[in-house]
Amino acid sequence: MRIAIAGAGNVGRSIAQELIDNGHQVMLIERQPRMLRPDRVPTADWVLADACELASLEEANVAGCDVVVAATGDDKVNLVVSLLAKTEFAVPRVVARVNRAENEWLFTEQWGVDVAVSKPRVMAALVEEAVTVGDLVRLMTFRQGEANLVEITLPPTAPYVGQPIHAVPLPRDAALVAILRGKRVLVPSPDDPIEAGDELIFVCTAQVEDEVRGVILGPDSVERTRGAG
Repeated sequence: MRIAIAGAGNVGRSIAQELIDNGHQVMLIERQPRMLRPDRVPTADWVLADACELASLEEANVAGCDVVVAATGDDKVNLVVSLLAKTEFAVPRVVARVNRAENEWLFTEQWGVDVAVSKPRVMAALVEEAVTVGDLVRLMTFRQGEANLVEITLPPTAPYVGQPIHAVPLPRDAALVAILRGKRVLVPSPDDPIEAGDELIFVCTAQVEDEVRGVILGPDSVERTRGAG
């Protein structure tokens, strides 16, 4: 893919290097000359320009990008870049960095944002994932809430422990996409049994999360969770 990243600070450069290592073509757009450090990511295309200016984005051919990442340290800039990328250049996928948690509500599709990445939210999800057994943990949201990546670590009392995946009656709009078992990542197949301690990774809509929780952990798990809230 061709990917443009607005902001060549530590975050932008780290994203760029990771994407380049995965075989993508990356362009870094930075408006401050002192932040232009091509030696840090030599295989990226470096552009000295203001990503909030329409003319700069046109000159950089942002319209030819598959993804734009707004990765600056300023939420206002990231919102403007996202809006221009989506509305003026019809970029298929726009990912925006949220610096201040109180601004997260602004990063919606109305501002051109497909995926908002908030460090506090991501860190909270990782903490929950690390310590929570027997409940559903939301790891990430896609498409502004249309679908979520969620995780459930199976306790020994889960109703389908020891049974094959095809026996688990998952609701519509939910899919088991991976099983983490110890240090292994397993691609689920219908005849694979699930075991206590497995971390089950699902993609599902928000509307069916309670149903997934109820199937995997038992109907009373939903009431327990609601009571805890």
